[in-house]
Amino acid sequence: MKLYEYMAKEYFRKVGIVTPEGRVAASPEEAAAIAREIGRPVAIKSQVLTGGRGKAGGIKFAASPEEARQVAQELLHSQIRGLPVKQVLVEEKLSIDRELYLGFTVDGAARKPLLIASSQGGVNIEEVPEKDLVKHHISITWGLMPFMARSIARRLGLTAGLARQFTDLAVRLYRLFRDMDAELTEINPLVVSGDRLVAADGRLNVDSDALFRHQDIPVTSELTAIEARVKEIGLSYVELGGDIAVMANGAGITMATIDILEQHGGSAMNFLDAGGGASVEPMARALEVLVSTQPKAILINIFGGITRCDDVAKAIIQVKKTQGIPVPLVVRLVGTNEAEGVRLLQAEGIQAFSSMDEAAQRVVALARGEA
Repeated sequence: MKLYEYMAKEYFRKVGIVTPEGRVAASPEEAAAIAREIGRPVAIKSQVLTGGRGKAGGIKFAASPEEARQVAQELLHSQIRGLPVKQVLVEEKLSIDRELYLGFTVDGAARKPLLIASSQGGVNIEEVPEKDLVKHHISITWGLMPFMARSIARRLGLTAGLARQFTDLAVRLYRLFRDMDAELTEINPLVVSGDRLVAADGRLNVDSDALFRHQDIPVTSELTAIEARVKEIGLSYVELGGDIAVMANGAGITMATIDILEQHGGSAMNFLDAGGGASVEPMARALEVLVSTQPKAILINIFGGITRCDDVAKAIIQVKKTQGIPVPLVVRLVGTNEAEGVRLLQAEGIQAFSSMDEAAQRVVALARGEA
């Protein structure tokens, strides 16, 4: 489970990690009041459970309380990567001399915690070459020892005073990582501001299976409105960035469907796994959701095992008759009760393909307006 930035920083402060002065606000008036208390230029940061907020326009600056109110008004009525902004973090704008990266995660292959650090922190950390990353596995028994952190500080090129701060900070962050049963905790950027190190941003992702040990953690959700709506149906849905809506039965075949669309020059709007045995009603509701997203075309790819092809056909027909399907629809049906499913669709003027490749080619052409 992911925590919002302001929540992660609250835990940082509890273990003695320095963060910028500031608080969270849920209204423009609160943002202005916090900026007035700080008395200096502020950063106003959208609180959404996604990365890349800066590139998406979710982080802005204000030089006065009135400007802070206007910026907060703008952000609180926006969405960042499909997620509505309900709160903003208002905190002092830092003077930045350097940006570093420090994080802890779990290396599943090595079965050990892994420290990752870099002298090149900031918005493009994913693009930092491997050679510029410092990685160090940590013993479960002994944890992160200060001499290890000092060695990493030297590799980052920190001066003596900053190296001492880094050593202390790294040890504290690892203890938080361990004590919170975290899957990931990171500071990006870890800012050098004059003679101090400050956690300018923070992430803390707690293992959901360990939440019973952390009853005080508030429950958060990173689902978009559509993802939450499909979850209520009992199906798995993830928003993507394309224009062809996809529904298939099973995670593997859904991912294969997305891949084959890419192979033919198309792009999936979503990942929707209808599961191995979804009945007519849940599938019809899921298709209604897909229609509501206004894609350029829809591809339904079913390999019937427990899922019966005639049930899929009935769900499609139900939506067509009750709501309508105003965009091109391509269906691929193979497996249990295939012949009956194909017959039902053909009676409604809907062609069903048996080849996944052929269905993908067809829906890409329709999405482009070529067929």
